[in-house]
Amino acid sequence: MARIRSQDYDKKRQSILKNAALLFADRGFAGASMSNLAIQCSVSKATLYHYYENKEAILFDVLNQHINLLVVDLQAAELEGKAPAKKLFLAIDALLKSYENADDTHRALINDLQILPKQDRRKIKVGERIIVQYFTDIIIENKPELADMPEKSMPLTMSLLGMLNWHYTWFKQDGPMTREAYSKMVCDLFLGGLNSDKL
Repeated sequence: MARIRSQDYDKKRQSILKNAALLFADRGFAGASMSNLAIQCSVSKATLYHYYENKEAILFDVLNQHINLLVVDLQAAELEGKAPAKKLFLAIDALLKSYENADDTHRALINDLQILPKQDRRKIKVGERIIVQYFTDIIIENKPELADMPEKSMPLTMSLLGMLNWHYTWFKQDGPMTREAYSKMVCDLFLGGLNSDKL
């Protein structure tokens, strides 16, 4: 007979993922054992194994949930009817706001994705490709001639995402710049270069 899930099963699972992201970011995947994870989560190893088969399964759930949330938040941005430049700002702002309180998870995504088995990496990559295409489409709206120039549109997209994906290394929640202000700065900087005659 299958074991009945407790009423707080999902809540405990989310707590495990949150604490695991923090530990992976702090020690790296290789330096975080299941024993370390159990201590970090304030549960026994037996409880941890009740929720997850191994450390790799935890990492996959951490990263998969993160990338799926990014996609959902981007798709929820209200871009319909907006001018191309405004769309770019709103998309940048939506991504940065989705990163809020997710620095540990994002660090794990950047540092530890390659550790996962190939089939799990492919699932994460699906979400990443959706995000890349989302921004590529908006960039092309701002400069339509790029539609036939993938050799330029892709590097431009990845350069933009690079500015956004690495902001966690310096951005401070209580610092002098808000996320919205940084979104505007990145948008203005990017569009200024995008509209250059030298591109």
